[in-house]
Amino acid sequence: MGARVLVVDDEPEIRRVLRTGLTARGYTVETAADGRESLERLHQAVPDVVLLDLMMPDMPGIEVLRQVRAWSSVPIIVLSVLADEQTKVDALDAGADDYLTKAFGMDELVARIRVALRHAGGTDPTAPIFRTGQLIIDFERRRVTVGDEEVALSRTEYSLLKTLAQNAGKVLTHHMLLREVWGPSFVSEHNYLHVYIRRLRHKIEADPADPRYVLTEPGAGYRLAPG
Repeated sequence: MGARVLVVDDEPEIRRVLRTGLTARGYTVETAADGRESLERLHQAVPDVVLLDLMMPDMPGIEVLRQVRAWSSVPIIVLSVLADEQTKVDALDAGADDYLTKAFGMDELVARIRVALRHAGGTDPTAPIFRTGQLIIDFERRRVTVGDEEVALSRTEYSLLKTLAQNAGKVLTHHMLLREVWGPSFVSEHNYLHVYIRRLRHKIEADPADPRYVLTEPGAGYRLAPG
């Protein structure tokens, strides 16, 4: 499964073209036809990258940006017919990671997506791969290995591990992890987090009872051992 991309645009033709082009290049593509639907999808499962139109009938893309940035750092690339400097500045100030003016080539868009994934991938913004000990996470390919063995993770397990890796060495509270991985409506569901941490440890740790990678900070949360 390739990186998950959420395309948010009120024009069906744009959604179709982007889905076709990105799927052909190995990405997993979901779509939303307006701002409210995009927020609903983001609350259900946070994708790896969001492609966001600014001009939508129900909610401006800028408002979608502001609401998402209140609880998530998911990379967001704005795709818009608006090319004036102030609009670009406003979008970037609201939290966009990149801005691409329509019409654009698919190769350029894919290059921008790769950059966004690299920047989200860890402390080294030039590398799409995170390493700590024998644990390797390839963010572009969504591939996790420990030593020479590939580890099969569910979508939620991968999202949890990716969030920890993006903040390697930092303590992430239960609320922060629940908000980032499951969405703001799940911040009190601590049992979700405990279950998935246990599953993740059983898959990547040599001794889940004495973890090397996913470490518990008593009374606070969890952190991933840095490389």
